[in-house]
Amino acid sequence: MAIGENECDLRLVRLPAWGKVAAADGPVPFLVLDDEGRPVEPVFRFLRDFAARGHSAGSVRSYAYALHRWWRFLLAADAEWDKVTCDVVRDFVLWMGQAAKSRRVPRTRSLATAGQVNPVTGKRYPGDRYQARTIRHSNAVLRSFYQFWIEQGQGPLVNPVPQDRPRGQRANAHHNPLEPFRAEGRLRYNPQLPRPRPRAIPDERWLDLFAALRSNRDRAVLALAVSTGARAGELLGLTIADLDWGDQLIQVRRKGSGARQWLPASSEAFTWLRLWLEDLGGDLPPGAPVWQTLRRRSRVDRELRRQPLGYDALRAVLRRANEALGTNWTMHDMRHTCALRMVRSQSLSLRDVQTILGHSRLTTTQEYLITDDHEVHLRVRAYLEHRSQQPQAVPAAGYDPGDLAVLLGGGHDER
Repeated sequence: MAIGENECDLRLVRLPAWGKVAAADGPVPFLVLDDEGRPVEPVFRFLRDFAARGHSAGSVRSYAYALHRWWRFLLAADAEWDKVTCDVVRDFVLWMGQAAKSRRVPRTRSLATAGQVNPVTGKRYPGDRYQARTIRHSNAVLRSFYQFWIEQGQGPLVNPVPQDRPRGQRANAHHNPLEPFRAEGRLRYNPQLPRPRPRAIPDERWLDLFAALRSNRDRAVLALAVSTGARAGELLGLTIADLDWGDQLIQVRRKGSGARQWLPASSEAFTWLRLWLEDLGGDLPPGAPVWQTLRRRSRVDRELRRQPLGYDALRAVLRRANEALGTNWTMHDMRHTCALRMVRSQSLSLRDVQTILGHSRLTTTQEYLITDDHEVHLRVRAYLEHRSQQPQAVPAAGYDPGDLAVLLGGGHDER
């Protein structure tokens, strides 16, 4: 039973444990290696071109993992990468829609909460299935990969990840000559994506989270995140030279573009930042990282040394706080909280919020105009409480209480 044919049962497909994604020194920061440790040539040439176009190391890593998964599927399908058709891509999408993620280490503590909704935050824990956003990203990676090889005169004659357009409509049919051309048409096998609903951390929950932190460093990180709206990666890249104590500004390097931007922070955040730098002690050089942690270099060298705080270590900080509170907050929730607070302010325009968040398009910022469910629930509860305290009108004698209950939606005592 070959993949791409109708009789293939995709539930029986198991990807082989083949190759890996590894970090590398050089212009291409991440590579897809085969079982013998050699770079996969088609993937390497594509990633080299992808990196040369100015994409960040994180984007290269993301594309490498998507292509590694695709190569493993090709091995299971007994298909050659340069001869695939859209039927194989279709079955790959169907397989991702029902398959469980492959994990190097089985779940332990997170097994009981995988895919469940946290009763405190109302957020769903990551599950073991591929989400719609992951499948859409995979399709975008494959289309870009095959488009590169088609331009090189190699690979399949037609891109196996086709686009769907309305019947009879050509690309950019109604293009405004004053605006740049944009890609039109959705990818054919893209699943529907639920509309994101930004969610702020309620003030009382924020105080609980802040109190659960253990050090001035952790408090300074979260205070800066919730007052500037900067992403976790942008905050972790701060150096001493990126701090403006006089105007209480921090300079971040924006995700994607790498552009430098100064962001205003709250005085409370700078207070915690000063306390943290006092904990470090001594005069730090301008290029020293702001966030540091104590780690042992190796099992042989047991001496603790200061190293830059990484993303995994920052996640561990939140994980400890979440375990103590029974929550599942993330660093990106701080960004949502900051954005929603600024949008609700009467002193800031939507254009101001766009500038602070670093959005290239105003339509992205407009997503924060959606009212948070928690705020709606608070207002509705206040409304219902107010209604319950209002005196009810007494019906005239002779009316049936049952009929009044159906008509008016409430109980009426017969007087």
